[in-house]
Amino acid sequence: MKNILRPALVLFTVLTLLTGIAYPLVVTGLAQTLFPAQAHGSLIVKNGKAVGSSLIGQNFTDPAHFWGRPSATGPMSHNAAASSGSNQGPLNPALLDAVKARVAALRAADPTNTAAVPVDLVTASASGLDPHISLAAAQYQLSRVATARKLPALEVQALINQATQRPGLGLLGEPVVNVLQLNLALDAHSSYGKPN
Repeated sequence: MKNILRPALVLFTVLTLLTGIAYPLVVTGLAQTLFPAQAHGSLIVKNGKAVGSSLIGQNFTDPAHFWGRPSATGPMSHNAAASSGSNQGPLNPALLDAVKARVAALRAADPTNTAAVPVDLVTASASGLDPHISLAAAQYQLSRVATARKLPALEVQALINQATQRPGLGLLGEPVVNVLQLNLALDAHSSYGKPN
């Protein structure tokens, strides 16, 4: 038994040191060196204070800010500790009711806008934390935000253009807009206020 137990304990100790200590330290050190922003959660810092992450959506409801995708996380929206979707199919009456309510809220916030509502403004992503909206969703909200901030539409459009992330290699995906970064740029551009 002693002949079997000793090698097993030595192997256990060596593998624990390699995979439990050395490997995580090397990977963490490489991440901190090569990708420091990503290793720290892709945090967005304003005036020395973290205001969010470029990877996690936030719940904006003020008409003077761009709104992101709805969130189905619980117990509150955009809860990074409970990433989840609603798991409701397209024929589920609860999903249809939620979409109708979201469309009504968008119409109430901008009654003069008669354009079709982009689907990503009324449906939650699978994670409930998507920080991006489509370019169409940003364009849909442009007039509401410009009016609320008393800014020319061209100035708001320029900020949308700056916040738009283009597809990788010009081929992979669609252009998207990071809502938190756009709202922070709006707040820096005008003295309206800070994101809620």
